[in-house]
Amino acid sequence: MLREILDGYTFDATAIGMHTRLTVDLELESIDLVTLAGKLEARYGSSVNFADFIADMELQEIIDLTVGQLVAHVIQCIAPGH
Repeated sequence: MLREILDGYTFDATAIGMHTRLTVDLELESIDLVTLAGKLEARYGSSVNFADFIADMELQEIIDLTVGQLVAHVIQCIAPGH
């Protein structure tokens, strides 16, 4: 999903790892995060709600959000019994 969003950017998408920060390292803009949120919901359903995930975060936490944190959130949301 990130590679699709980054397709128009001049970024080496192979460098994406669990510690990659969405806004700092990948330079995603707020509109990119909205696009990502839509892709996550389309793929996994409404149980993966990006807006709810970041709702209680401070601005700096959102800025420093990593791919790994997002992956952990998705796994938690789609786990059986969640």
